[in-house]
Amino acid sequence: MAHADQTPTVAGGVPGTPRQRRPGEAPDDRPAPDLLDLTALETRARELLAPDVADFFAGGAESETTLREAPAAWRSWRLRPRVLRGEPAPSLGTSLLGSEVATPVGVAPWAYQTMAHADGERGTAEGAAAAGALMTVSTSASTELAELTAVAPDAPKFFQLYRVHSPAHTEDVARRAGAAGYRALVLTVDMPVFGRRLRDLVSGFALPADLPLANRPAAGHPAAPTPAWAFDDIGRFADLSGLPVVVKGVLRGDDAARCVQAGAAAVWVSNHGGRQADPAVATAHALPEVVDAVGDEVEVYVDGGIRSGSDVLTALALGARAVFVGRPAVWGLATGGRQGVTRVLSGLTAELAHTMALCGVDDVTAVPRDTIAAAR
Repeated sequence: MAHADQTPTVAGGVPGTPRQRRPGEAPDDRPAPDLLDLTALETRARELLAPDVADFFAGGAESETTLREAPAAWRSWRLRPRVLRGEPAPSLGTSLLGSEVATPVGVAPWAYQTMAHADGERGTAEGAAAAGALMTVSTSASTELAELTAVAPDAPKFFQLYRVHSPAHTEDVARRAGAAGYRALVLTVDMPVFGRRLRDLVSGFALPADLPLANRPAAGHPAAPTPAWAFDDIGRFADLSGLPVVVKGVLRGDDAARCVQAGAAAVWVSNHGGRQADPAVATAHALPEVVDAVGDEVEVYVDGGIRSGSDVLTALALGARAVFVGRPAVWGLATGGRQGVTRVLSGLTAELAHTMALCGVDDVTAVPRDTIAAAR
């Protein structure tokens, strides 16, 4: 039994060896834990941002039920640790559509990041690269898509494509993403119309007049929107861009299977961060159905409410190849620029390593399904 004056020390969320306090040493003399507190990080970001901008990043659609339920849904699963597995030395590296990364925690696409910090998407790209993580760049980025592949060019990036502009412009952006060196094209398919984001309507939020809209059509370009996408567009965009296509916004197994049949290289389980249909099924509950529907044919990714290393491990146990975080990365950017992004991604990865060690799991690419069970 440990003595009462023994306290574990931690660094980066990974436990160290308990030690006995020396005579006369006060508790405050011990190293402070370097813990990731995402609630405090959001609070600090809100202090730094204009209220309407903070609500733009934080808010969801309609009643925000989807937004509120997302984190709790991951806690509807419970860990089932394995014991007597030897010295824990978790392997955290994986590959996403053939691109090697140091962590299965990536950055989800998020629009207009220069509203969060002057570094904008460049800061996020640098921060993700420093953490060994993959970044997904939004069509609605403040920085032109080719500029971002030049930031840490060896760090893999995906490009996310919206259906919000004319067919000619949308196709041109897809081609440019392929030419710029992105590793995949991410079609966001859960936005046939914009969700009703009531916080923005109440606050009267509007984009700043001087905000760069790097990938929008030039002045005078036809404004007719692209016709609604269909499953056949998956293969069409793969041909246009020369990139594997990831379909983002899938919550049903039957849709996931049809995406694979139509040529998707990966399926991304997402409810758009609670910003579209509301109330929508939580991604933590939709993920198993999607994984069962596609089997081993394609990689499966997930986002939505992931806030801890145990959430990440739960997603991997349910069959996800990687998880992506949006708001936590934005709060990191808002409070610390590129270093803030790195701290969020590295902190979640350290928490994942810690939880893997506690559960007897040694490889993020081979997390057994029975590592978790539904809460009773």
